Amino acid sequence: MSVSQPARDLARPIVVETARFGPPPAGCQSGDIAHVVLTEERLAARARELGAAITRDYWQAAQAGPLLAIVTLRGAITFAADLVRAIDLPVELDFISASSYEGTTTTGSVRILKDLETNLAGRHALIIEDIIDTGLTLSQLVTELDARRPTSLRICALLDKNKPCPIREAPGRLAYTGFTIPDEFVVGYGLDYAQRYRNLPYIGVLKPEVYTRAEQG
Repeated sequence: MSVSQPARDLARPIVVETARFGPPPAGCQSGDIAHVVLTEERLAARARELGAAITRDYWQAAQAGPLLAIVTLRGAITFAADLVRAIDLPVELDFISASSYEGTTTTGSVRILKDLETNLAGRHALIIEDIIDTGLTLSQLVTELDARRPTSLRICALLDKNKPCPIREAPGRLAYTGFTIPDEFVVGYGLDYAQRYRNLPYIGVLKPEVYTRAEQG
């Protein structure tokens, strides 16, 4: 069974305006946050909208078997937990972790640090990603997973910095996007700096002096 075209009304990214940025709520890590980009409430609402779009698009395909949700470690875990609960279809979960090493060529290479336990052949699969920045690691990962012959392979990304990215060259590949955000260093809701801030319930911009101080120290 085929997958329908993405429900564009729900899958199209919401552009985050800087005018909507706000101060961080009180907390032990709030002093490191310059401003909040996306509140806990907006993130929860968007996960429900994307889940509804995925449900509609994969409804027919799911009659033949569960959708395979591939969660990229570690940043996408929090988003994935909210997203899959908003998908009203049978869903199987698997996890993958990859790292890219860019050499003198533009293609670079990808190293799988934690591989899937599921056979991808003949499956409808959806990669759940936290953020699209340069997209190089993700595009190389997609090439690796395509070689395993899934029936379909699409991407659902929470955040997109809207930079030139090879993943955009394949029509329909980046099928679902939560928000387009400014090109700033964001943490929270699974995203980290030096493994910190993942547990923040919102997404905020890290103050430059935090990572500058760490680099100098």
